[in-house]
Amino acid sequence: MRSLSEQLQSYAAYHQDSRNKLTHFFGVPLVVFSVFVPLGWFRLVAAPNLPVSGATVFCLLVFIYYLCLDREVALLQAPFSLALLAIADRVSILPFGTSLTVFAAAFCGGWIIQLFGHVLEGRRPALADNFLQIFNAPLFLTAEVLTSLGCRPDLRVAAETVEEEVPPSQTGAAA
Repeated sequence: MRSLSEQLQSYAAYHQDSRNKLTHFFGVPLVVFSVFVPLGWFRLVAAPNLPVSGATVFCLLVFIYYLCLDREVALLQAPFSLALLAIADRVSILPFGTSLTVFAAAFCGGWIIQLFGHVLEGRRPALADNFLQIFNAPLFLTAEVLTSLGCRPDLRVAAETVEEEVPPSQTGAAA
């Protein structure tokens, strides 16, 4: 498994423009939330105080992956994922039509916002070359916040040391 620094280097190559990064602070949480909604339709434990669903299992697995990459960043990022999970859980138990509409709006809206950022930057999304980069987006945002606050300079160096230059995408090649 590649280290967090290596993951950030690869992800950062596609996210150098501050406007693109800003769009991801809105789009990534929307997409994460939207993915949790349909996974929440699969209820494993129906206890009112302990909602365990497919989303809970997925969130736990991704959290374990994050812990393997960097314990500190994973622990700082976890409350945001848990908040999105809690909200998505409430949406997933709404009537199916309502839940589906919220899912579709958040999913499409999140991707549109992020793709707009990539149009502004003139680069295709990282996941166009490696779909697994989708899992690094929340960690990248957490690392951005940490480094902008002056914490974890090692992550700033990793994100700024782009290992390979990614050529700007051609017009219309955003997806």
